[in-house]
Amino acid sequence: MCRWLAYSGSPLLLEDLLYKPENSLVVQSKHSQMGATTTNGDGFGVGWYGAYDTPGLFRSTEPAWNDLNLRELCAHAQAGRVFAHIRASTGSAVQQTNCHPFRHDNWLWMHNGALAGFHQMKRDLAMEVDPDLFADIEGSTDSEMFFYLALSFGLREDPRAGVARAVGLIEEVGRTHGVPFPVQMTVATTDGDSTWAFRYSSEAPRTAGTIDGRVTARGVRVRVPSCAWAMLLTMARPRPAPVWFVRMRSLPRWNGSASVATSSAVSSSPVFSTVSSTHFG
Repeated sequence: MCRWLAYSGSPLLLEDLLYKPENSLVVQSKHSQMGATTTNGDGFGVGWYGAYDTPGLFRSTEPAWNDLNLRELCAHAQAGRVFAHIRASTGSAVQQTNCHPFRHDNWLWMHNGALAGFHQMKRDLAMEVDPDLFADIEGSTDSEMFFYLALSFGLREDPRAGVARAVGLIEEVGRTHGVPFPVQMTVATTDGDSTWAFRYSSEAPRTAGTIDGRVTARGVRVRVPSCAWAMLLTMARPRPAPVWFVRMRSLPRWNGSASVATSSAVSSSPVFSTVSSTHFG
């Protein structure tokens, strides 16, 4: 399982998010206190929005704790919206194109969890990706396939519905291949103006499908079934940017329609907190 951090707020140096907190994401990459693995050393990535609509992206197969280029970059780059991810592969190759976050135009996407039975489902899922998008898939992960399915099903027009429709399809394809619980996920995605965070599990959709965290002075912590932590931080800024928390409910069977799955918003307004003295498990 992987770990990720999403930040929206006043511009900060990336090192203030990734290195300086006592239990920063870089610290967790080597010494995680909770989760399925104690290390996340199969690569990392960081995406941030600067002078252009298209975000910057730096990914490497080096462990985050051992990459001097990441340290140098974080000491100088600053941004008001940042995605960062440390990877523990669930089976796909350790290569740059498999490191999160994934980017398409102005969108970023990162995922913690797994699509069970992905090897069996891969061809069927790939056939559902919009032909105009398919050639842009660079890696071999279930997470990137998930991203392009969400894009194909309307992520850019309605992020909540696009993700829900993609989940509905994956569950239906999984059932045809004898996979009872195909989806385990926390997902964060952004277009540079708003950030959406999702949590869902096929195994317990009515209980594990809720955001299992709380807003505190330390930020928002979102827990996934494996006990790995995802972190979503927001901070006051002159023109607050929305952060959306989405509760994924039990999904109906996929029937090829564009309206077979729904989701509901946990919060439709920005949530603000500080990132000083941040301590994450």
